[in-house]
Amino acid sequence: MSVGEDAEWLRWVTKQFGSIAGQDKEINLEEFRTALQVKESFFAERFFALFDTDGSGTISLEELLKALSLLVHGTEMDKLRFLFQVYDVDGSGCIEPEELCVVLRWCLRESAIALPEQRLRDLTLALFEAADKDHSGSITFEELKEELEAFPEVMENLTISAASWLKPPAAAERSRRPRRLTRAYWHNHRGTLAFLGGYTSLNLLLFSLAALHHASRGGWVMVARGCGQCLNFNCTLLAVLMLRRCLTWLRATPLGKALPLDQHVACHQLVGYVVLVLAAAHTGAHLANFSRLAQQDGHRALAHYLFSALPEVGGLGGTASQTGLALQGLLAAMLAFSSPCVRRSGHFEVFYWTHLSYISVWTLLLLHGPHFWKWFVVPGCLFVLEKVQGLAWRRAGGLRIVEVNLLPSKVTHLVIERPQSFHYKPGDYIYLNIPAIATYEWHPFTISSAPEQQETLWLHIRSLGQWTNKLYEYFQEPKCPSPEPKPLSRSLREKRGQRWAQASTGLGETHRLCSVRCYIDGPYGTPARRIFGSEHAVLIGAGIGITPFASILQSIMYRYRRRKQSCPSCHYSWCEDLRDEEMMLRKVDFIWINRDQKHFEWFVSLLTKLEMEQAEQEPGGRFLEMHMYMTSALSKNDMKAIGLQMALDLLATKEQKDSITGLRTRTQPGRPDWSKVFGKVAEEKRGKVQVFFCGSPALAKVIRAQCERFGFRFFKEHF
Repeated sequence: MSVGEDAEWLRWVTKQFGSIAGQDKEINLEEFRTALQVKESFFAERFFALFDTDGSGTISLEELLKALSLLVHGTEMDKLRFLFQVYDVDGSGCIEPEELCVVLRWCLRESAIALPEQRLRDLTLALFEAADKDHSGSITFEELKEELEAFPEVMENLTISAASWLKPPAAAERSRRPRRLTRAYWHNHRGTLAFLGGYTSLNLLLFSLAALHHASRGGWVMVARGCGQCLNFNCTLLAVLMLRRCLTWLRATPLGKALPLDQHVACHQLVGYVVLVLAAAHTGAHLANFSRLAQQDGHRALAHYLFSALPEVGGLGGTASQTGLALQGLLAAMLAFSSPCVRRSGHFEVFYWTHLSYISVWTLLLLHGPHFWKWFVVPGCLFVLEKVQGLAWRRAGGLRIVEVNLLPSKVTHLVIERPQSFHYKPGDYIYLNIPAIATYEWHPFTISSAPEQQETLWLHIRSLGQWTNKLYEYFQEPKCPSPEPKPLSRSLREKRGQRWAQASTGLGETHRLCSVRCYIDGPYGTPARRIFGSEHAVLIGAGIGITPFASILQSIMYRYRRRKQSCPSCHYSWCEDLRDEEMMLRKVDFIWINRDQKHFEWFVSLLTKLEMEQAEQEPGGRFLEMHMYMTSALSKNDMKAIGLQMALDLLATKEQKDSITGLRTRTQPGRPDWSKVFGKVAEEKRGKVQVFFCGSPALAKVIRAQCERFGFRFFKEHF
């Protein structure tokens, strides 16, 4: 630190100390633990004892500054000696096996990792054997130093990561150019920006033409007619943007690359806001014009123009005013009840039923506007055809949920019988209706099974709302919800049982056979359909966001296996045509970020199977590379976790298996450093990189910004 930085640091620590310490100007153990954000009392007590150099039972400002100076900008040797003292519980000057086991047990708790007692013993033994160079039965300071020298990047940054209050907040670095003015931003958003530009231009053109056509009738009529013509277009566009079957078909055409089909829901919401604004301006202009006419007439009041059928006003039978007021009320209600605070707060039914008023809106528009039918005839016919097709598909015969599996963190795994005529692509989603849960509610869920799985469909549903919570609770009942009307044949039952055992062994899941009627609508395409046209695909799933990638990874390995088939004698590949027609992938990086250990149990059996398949097809190959991150686990730079992470590394190397997930891929602690992750991807040079993400919007913004920095295409799941 420079002199100025050091002075700023001292001021900051003094300020923080004052906010924590009481009137006695001392920090006790409880205050210290709270400020340091240490979960377990063991580490709080160890750090407190080392900070409290005079043994008074409290920490003064001088003692705090001395200890923090060592941790914040001390030498590597100072930090290492402090770490050694933390592990040397009895203060004997060496670390015994029992002491190491106790510390590692608390390390596991601090990182929210649950392992059997025997696995803890294995970790202790692996670390102790590696550090005890002279086999004396204890670890000295010099031996610990020698072991840690193999991790120079850890030693440079060794600290207590939870003590963020120790450092002054860093000044935010601002880019010289706003993000939206960079070339990468325009490149990644060119389809959306082109659509918005064309959309805006078309609205301005329609407004101008209609306004000029009625210029002789006054300014208010010009505004009203201009907004009315724009409403004809926008109300039609609202329907077009939700023609999911047509949009799914468009994805397979050249237009799919030019249009922002991935953002069709966001565009639908945008157009909805525009419609409300135009409707308000249209109504306001007519009210102003009616007020003017009422003043000129003298015999008619404003209410006469609003509530009486007048031929000169327009509309079917001169009812334009009445239908217009009804439309204004319906549109306002639809917008109000479409807000996230309504849809995601347990009131989905309110959103659903108010949104069904679009039928009334279109009916009123046909009565209100004399030219609306010209705009609506083609989209309206397509909309009716989609609805009829969907209704026919839904009611042609209900399907059955034949198996259910309740996974950790309230995730419901449904296995649904698959109709022979149901065809879909990896990553597609369907709308699901279960009358036993809610008769009229349809909810979208991604299909987590691969298309190559012919008999059943898999859905993994996280309990995050009213309907999904009801679903989980429904299948928690001790008795099967309903008996199966048509018993399965013995061979089919045995086949399903064998398949299920292979897919979900060792997870301690609640599994049962059942027969619950359900209906599905779909499938519908997503941005994930572009994956097979990529050269280097990076798949990023956060939590249950792995669901679309579960299907995709299975399909990728299926196609990869077919592509690798060749004659053992002449090495002729009879599936080589798949490389260009179905899959152009040269490399796949799969990144899964989870909060804690239990969440990995959702798909760990599937990932294990994929690792085994790749090992068989290409020993030592790196076509599919997995990266697991556990955000609750502390990083290697943290004094509360460095011993544990070293032990996990040593044991994983020895057993070729990660202790947390059981995969060959080592689970990394903390959050990914996206700059390093994407930097490594760029260095591999395996073709054009496309990043596909499914997870929280906040993380999507971070990853999108990094993709723009490295010039990668970014796609996010939207439905």
